[in-house]
Amino acid sequence: MAVTPSADEEAELESSKAPLLEHLVELRNRLVYSMIAFFICFIGCYFVATPIYTFLTQPLADAMATRPDAKMIFTAVYEAFFTNVKVGMFGALCLAFPFMAFQLWMFIAPGLYRHERAAFVPFLLATPIMFVVGGAFVYYFVLPTAIQFFLGFETPGGNGTLPIELQARVGEYLSFVMTLIFAFGFCFELPVLLVLLGRVGIVSSQGLASARRYAIVGVVAIAAIVTPPDVFSQVALSVPMVALYEVSIWLVRLIERGRAKREAAEAAAARNIQTT
Repeated sequence: MAVTPSADEEAELESSKAPLLEHLVELRNRLVYSMIAFFICFIGCYFVATPIYTFLTQPLADAMATRPDAKMIFTAVYEAFFTNVKVGMFGALCLAFPFMAFQLWMFIAPGLYRHERAAFVPFLLATPIMFVVGGAFVYYFVLPTAIQFFLGFETPGGNGTLPIELQARVGEYLSFVMTLIFAFGFCFELPVLLVLLGRVGIVSSQGLASARRYAIVGVVAIAAIVTPPDVFSQVALSVPMVALYEVSIWLVRLIERGRAKREAAEAAAARNIQTT
């Protein structure tokens, strides 16, 4: 059930209205601030691209630690340079994301009721946390397991057959890792989104539970789209997302119980006032 705004909130929202041109100017300013923050972070991350790339390649280095001749290659003259550029953009997006989210909040906050802003702020803070959780999950669990799985397809050769061994390209490996990190990071925002919608009364725990089978199909489809084209990565993303969906149902149910208790207490207080 959606929360009904009070008369004071209606008046506050009415006083914050502005002409369309002012909204467009405000949006432009917020976008400019976000781009400036991204550019500054990109410059800083580009000059430390090597340590960042070393960190991203550590799961592969650990998996191939028993090979004294293990190495990575690049097959185009410009590949190493553009890999550093992509590393800088990756780091810049991660660093600038909280600031960019804050700029988005500053743009939409005047158009929300007071109770909607109060409901939104905790979830605004939870957004980067859940993104980091998703990125850490893929880096420390999914990547090592996936790399070991793919290395299992190497063959030593012999008896007239050529050996098959991994010679990872720097650009391809970086794209693989970045795709997984962003896919898991953004998909781990699912509880934040659903609980926020439940907090403002747009969705209910009963509705989420009844749509579970459709949600599972949607999760599998999203995992197939945002992850690299291999079954392991898709399953590794689908299972946590289904679990997070179930957690979201439980959290929304807790919110509904708390709301019901508050409404019952307010109704009881109103009856006591009427009887006195």
